[in-house]
Amino acid sequence: MIYVDGSGLCRFLPGVRYFDEFTDFAVPRIHELATTQLGFTELRQAAELYPRETKPKAFEVLEMVRSSIPVIRFSEHNVSVSTHASAVLKPFAALHLGAAVAHPEIHAVLTYDAELARVAELYELQVLSPGLAPGWYSLD
Repeated sequence: MIYVDGSGLCRFLPGVRYFDEFTDFAVPRIHELATTQLGFTELRQAAELYPRETKPKAFEVLEMVRSSIPVIRFSEHNVSVSTHASAVLKPFAALHLGAAVAHPEIHAVLTYDAELARVAELYELQVLSPGLAPGWYSLD
């Protein structure tokens, strides 16, 4: 399975950077993706920022994504990993990392967050960022 954080889920919204590359990758693998309620909250916040005339389409996409991607619940192991990671990651990124690391079926993280990508690699998770070159997060 592939864990998708909020920065990844936002790529489902039309008009965002890497939309085409992301959807070309994610749509055929939709049943391999997973996230947390936090990821959906971040997607909802991004949809709220759309202009009034395009907001209904953004929320339509949000509902389609919510109905297609399973939610991973936070666990004690998740919180333990997140607590350690919070020393080097922002709080939401640490929670996303914890969810991915704690779930036994997750082997990859789909993110556009450079810090999360770097730390995910330390936990031996494959990092996916459709539209960006492999290892892009190590270049800055």
